[in-house]
Amino acid sequence: MSQNLTEADLSHLQEALNRSGQKVTPQREAVFQVLLAKRDHPTVDEVFNRAREVMPGLSLATVYNCLETFVGCGLVRQVNHERESTRYCPNLAPHAHFRDKATGRVHDIDLPPEVLSSLRSILPPGFDSETIEISFHGRAQSGEARSN
Repeated sequence: MSQNLTEADLSHLQEALNRSGQKVTPQREAVFQVLLAKRDHPTVDEVFNRAREVMPGLSLATVYNCLETFVGCGLVRQVNHERESTRYCPNLAPHAHFRDKATGRVHDIDLPPEVLSSLRSILPPGFDSETIEISFHGRAQSGEARSN
């Protein structure tokens, strides 16, 4: 895993943190890089283990704090499936999730604008959604690729 964020990713991190009165730290950079390097919706423990590869002294409490800060300033969102550990998703575009019950992996599913429009049209009169969260649960069909 590369230790460095691209210039665009670092700028995105700085802007989001600045808007919420926060500063970029080496720990936040390492945790953000982990989230962007492998977009597999990692748990906090997975983020912690990956981040320690590039920053061995990093504590679990610091990783929790970084993730909480990222959620608070809109850099990532939490993905929760029933009673499982919270996962973190850096994809902020409107999308759904598919959780493969066989592997536990979570996959992003793009939602076309017409689907989003249709979903918003069924809201009660006078209401508008800030976010739409859709989760599918199932298994990959036999013979289907399980990559992503």
